[in-house]
Parts: sequence; structure tokens; C-alpha cells
Amino acid sequence: MHQSPPGTRLPEAAGRRSAAPLWVVVLTACAGQFLVVLDVSVVNVALPSMREDLGMSASGLQWVVNLYTLAFAGLMLLGGRAGDIFGRKRVFLVGLAVFTAASLAGGLAQEPWQLLVARAVQGVGAAVLAPSTLTLLTSSVPEGPVRVRAIGTWTAAGAGGGAAGSLVGGVLTDALSWRWVLLINVPVGAVVLICAALWLAESRGGPRRRLDIPGAALVTAGIGAVSYGIVQTESHGWTAAAVLLPLCGGLALVGAFLVVEARTRAPLMPLGLFRLRSVSAANTAMFVTGAAMFSSWYFLSLYMQNVLGYTPIEAGFAFVPHSLTIVAASKLAPRVLARTGAKALAIAGVLMAAGGYLWQSTADAGGTYATDIAGPGILMMAGVGFMATPLAHLATSGAPAGDAGVVSGVMNTSRTMGGSLGLAVLSTVAATRIGGGSGPEALASGYSLAFQTGVGILLGCAALMLIALPRPAAVPGPAKA
Repeated sequence: MHQSPPGTRLPEAAGRRSAAPLWVVVLTACAGQFLVVLDVSVVNVALPSMREDLGMSASGLQWVVNLYTLAFAGLMLLGGRAGDIFGRKRVFLVGLAVFTAASLAGGLAQEPWQLLVARAVQGVGAAVLAPSTLTLLTSSVPEGPVRVRAIGTWTAAGAGGGAAGSLVGGVLTDALSWRWVLLINVPVGAVVLICAALWLAESRGGPRRRLDIPGAALVTAGIGAVSYGIVQTESHGWTAAAVLLPLCGGLALVGAFLVVEARTRAPLMPLGLFRLRSVSAANTAMFVTGAAMFSSWYFLSLYMQNVLGYTPIEAGFAFVPHSLTIVAASKLAPRVLARTGAKALAIAGVLMAAGGYLWQSTADAGGTYATDIAGPGILMMAGVGFMATPLAHLATSGAPAGDAGVVSGVMNTSRTMGGSLGLAVLSTVAATRIGGGSGPEALASGYSLAFQTGVGILLGCAALMLIALPRPAAVPGPAKA
């Protein structure tokens, strides 16, 4: 399949012609994905300034991050299915409008509770918006090389958003104020909203269906409870009732959700999707790789600031090579994928990331930027860039067009939940090694153990992918919902 020339209209899943050329669909989807991922990490550097300005407690400050993550993880499946039922463009616009309005409210907050409410609503908007960004691509571009390139660009935008969070947060906080880490979303969101409203065409996943309200309530409450339990491990440990009760309750709710989905006529998440080897194996791989890779930025930032004495803005600029590498690898991945196949490239990317993790685990209190931050970081991020595109491609391959939104929601949920669980586990591992120490040597040793544990997770994931991921010729065709 040849790439469409400028101005060519793209077919929609429903067989109609899109009013937007390829570059408009890709640019709009990528802008939305960049904003969503950016806001997962952009506030981290600004947290001390928020606390000083608003008089927030330490626990309240933690919830500035956690409320966004909880709402984001808990509602993505619902957001993905809403796009299939009510229209991908409509849901994209609603999610972006909610996200932008909440960003404005958070940036103007005068009391701690106002900021916390704004961050929760921002997470709701992100959960609705995130699945739509990928669905806009998969529902507009037929399977083949053009879709792979579009997914590669989408992956690069998301990776760039995550990588740029610390840098953008540090620069805006130092140059202006903490408020601008939220207010910057307003003009960008407004421009994307206008462009999407004018240029994107509507599409749906076939005939209108009723939204599965019982399923939506169960999965949202279940994933939210599990996410809450994971978040609580930071302050209570894994054996506390405050952790075990929401974890067990959340898993029970997810189990009830699966029972409901197996019996309802119009399920929120058709369980038949997971009979597709590409969908089930790729989502499992995303969960496991997310468990290892999500925390890399966290521990690198702590290592630079707590061990090597970097300022927040210095740490942000130190991440520039990492950011450029992950974007470049994501853009190069579609070309490599065409020669190697998705499975081989995904495994190679995981092994490359594991090599970077192993190198990073050797960093000590006397580390240097070139050998203990830039070198291993570039290797890790190249691995992430090369693995993300083929996994996203496999996770959406063969799925019915009518389920494109929920497939995207499942993929985003897998990655987010894996990242949350991995950060909680690796933070516990690091804390165990650090003990009560607070010196650079003790901290560096704890961070090193976290990266060593990540090596084991990634190698295990490579073995899983070797066994479970389908070969290129074995990727199945569309399955019945």
C-alpha cells in the first residue's frame, strides 16, 4: 500500500470518506495523546511550589498526582467504548474540552481542594480523550504500512509527552510559576479543539448500541479500587488493610465485570476480543513492560537530584537526550518493522531496554552524566521506542472496526496499570535496600536494586513475547464481537 499524497481523503471504518487528509488526522490524534501523557508527569517538578503557594499538606500534595492517575486508569475502558457508540470525533471533542477546562481551573486554583478537584476532572477528560486519539487513526487508516507509520507517529507523540514532562515542568515553574504547568494546556487544547471540530469527520463502530452501564460501573470501580490500593502502598506498605482491602475489593469487582460481560448482549468489552492472540498477547506484554519502564523516569530523576545534586531544571534538561532518542526510535520503528516483523522488533526493543537497565544499575554515588545517565538512558529509551510501535500495532490488529475504541482503551489501561503497579513494587524494592539511610551511597544503592529488578522483569517479558506473540503470518483476521 502506498502512502496517500497530500490532500487524499482516507476511508473510514464505516465505508464513508473522511473529510480530513492523513496529516490532519495524525496531527490531531498526536496532539491529544501528547497532552494526555505530558500531564502524567509534568506536575512532578512543580509540586514543591504548589505546596508553598497553596499551603498543601504532604498527603495532599501526593494526591495532586494520584487523583489524575486514578481517574485516568479507571475510566479508559468506558471512554473507549463511548467513542464506538456515540462517535469517535464527538467523544474526542468532549474529552479534550473537559481536559482543557479542568486545566484552566487547576491553574487558577486558590485553595488546595480546588486544585485536587481540577486534577480529578482532568483525569476524567484524559480517560475519555486517550482511547479516541488512537481510534481516530485505526478507524481512518486501513491495516498496512500506512497505519503502521501512523501508529509510529502516535507512539512518538506519547513517548515525547512522557519524556518532556520533567523538562517542561521545570522550565515553566522556574520561568513563570507552577500554575503554567496546567495553564499551558489551555491554548494548545483550544487550538486542537477548533481544528478537530472543523476538519475531522465523524465515525462510529457500526449501529448505535446502548452503553453497558452495569459493566461500566463495575470495571470503573474495580480498576479505580485496584489503582487506589497500589497508590496506598507508598505510605502504608503492602500488608496494610488500607492496601489489601481496595486491592481485593477491586479484583472482586473486575471478576464481577467479566461475569456480566460474558452474559450481556451488548458488552462494554467483548470477551471474544481476547481470543485474538495478537490482542491478548500484546496487551499482556504492554502491562509487563509498563511495569518495568514507567518507573525509569522516576528513579533517574531521584538519582540526579538526590545523589548527584542536580536542580530540577538541570534534571529536566538532562532528560533531553532521552526524549530525542525515544521519539527518533518510535519514528524509525515502522521502517524496521517492515523488514523484521512486529514480533522480532518488539522482542529486540525489550532486550535493548533490558541492556540499558542493566547498565543503569551500575550507577553509584560518584556517577557522571555521560556514563551513568546519558549512556544507559539512551539505550533504554531506544528500546522503548522500538518496542512500543509493534506492540501497539499487534494490539489493534485483527480487531473488529466496531470495537476499535474499546481495544484502544484496553491497551491504554494495560500500560497505565502496569506502570502504576511497577512503580509501587520497584519503589518498595528500593526502599528496602535504602533502609533508614539518607546519604548518596544508600540512595544510589536502592535505585540500583530497582533497576536490577527491572532487568529481570524485562527479560521475563522477552521470554513471554517469544512464546505468546503471533508471527506476522499468524496474526488473525477480524473476529466476531
